[in-house]
Amino acid sequence: MLDTCTDRLDALLHHFPVRARLFHSGSLCGVTRFDTPESGGQLHLVQHGELTVEHPGQATLHIGEPSLLFYPRPLARRFISDPQTGATLACAQLQFDGGADNPLAGALPNVVCVPLQDIPGTQAILELLFTEAFNHYCGREALLDRLFEAVFIQLLRYLMETGAIRGGMLAGMSHPRLRRALVAMHEQPQQDWTLDALAASCGMSRSVFANSFRDTVGCTPGAYLQGWRISLAQQMLRRGQALKLIADAVGYGSEAALSRAFKAHSGLTPRAWKLAQHKAATATDSLPAAGSGQLAPSSAISNHIT
Repeated sequence: MLDTCTDRLDALLHHFPVRARLFHSGSLCGVTRFDTPESGGQLHLVQHGELTVEHPGQATLHIGEPSLLFYPRPLARRFISDPQTGATLACAQLQFDGGADNPLAGALPNVVCVPLQDIPGTQAILELLFTEAFNHYCGREALLDRLFEAVFIQLLRYLMETGAIRGGMLAGMSHPRLRRALVAMHEQPQQDWTLDALAASCGMSRSVFANSFRDTVGCTPGAYLQGWRISLAQQMLRRGQALKLIADAVGYGSEAALSRAFKAHSGLTPRAWKLAQHKAATATDSLPAAGSGQLAPSSAISNHIT
């Protein structure tokens, strides 16, 4: 049986790292519109001031205390603050390795809003982050990028420890027993996992485990394992690894077996999928560059006072 202290995030962040890049620090006054960026997520840290956040077709958020606002996927929105006093924020673009296929990004809700004081262990990080964000020390941006990444990991811990996510992989990672099976699959995808072995790792009977897993995660253990293996295979294909080595690493005995599972999961063979990825990347590279400005083009942000 796996130790209950096994790191739930280690394998996920190792295979699918997340990188932050600062794109704004300072005041936003009046109405600030965030158009939908092409990819990735955005993390906003509200240090001071009141903020109303409007999303098309979703509930409006009213923020009146220092808070974290996180978007794992592109989502258009408007920030509304006092035209004179405004609100003070530090904001970063997050790039999830694997893009839309990143399992962490896919497991998170469209919007996460949490008061900063509710996230344990962040006080020292946030104090340093805000000090760096609103000053001009050398190495500032490189340090801020790493601090935003640390805050993101603290957020993931908070979501798992509080059971704030209902359904999906992170809900399973919050479960005191099911998380052992998920970590086992994440860390040892090449293992010939059976339902009995996974149930035993959780200290549960086969039937109780299967039912609990399906009710909590939203799919069967077998379907989850296949999805995780194919996600890893896609990452390895992006990095140019040979198909035979990938098949061995993710638990398929041959290239043919991997190709069958890959096509069943994604609708394409590994080679056809890799070609489609290459064409999509080439098409993106050929688009005209966005205009330069004080804020990063990827933020797609505009500000005006009404």
